[in-house]
Amino acid sequence: QVQLVESGGGLVQAGGSLRLSCAASGSIFSTNVMGWYRQAPRKQREMVAFITSGGSTNYADSVKGRFTISRDNAKNTIYLQMNTLKPEDTAVYYCNLVQIKTYWGQGTQVTVSS
Repeated sequence: QVQLVESGGGLVQAGGSLRLSCAASGSIFSTNVMGWYRQAPRKQREMVAFITSGGSTNYADSVKGRFTISRDNAKNTIYLQMNTLKPEDTAVYYCNLVQIKTYWGQGTQVTVSS
């Protein structure tokens, strides 16, 4: 089994920054993909960014240049540095790990006020 625990969400003004963390525990393979998704009210869940165990990254167009995903393989933890936040970034952010099966965290709320 795999458990994912997110932290770092909160309320911030537009233009501000937040850093999310997601710690994975349990049966973690050395090769996997971890990422961040978000779901705003009345919208579908969407991919924000993901990173492979080798360090390759991919971002949604809406966050390119503002968000940075990184990982510490020794700690099985990924991070999402979010800068220049906009009200449209408001959502519940979910951590995701893919290794044969897909696992999800419980989510952390990010609210950006205008």
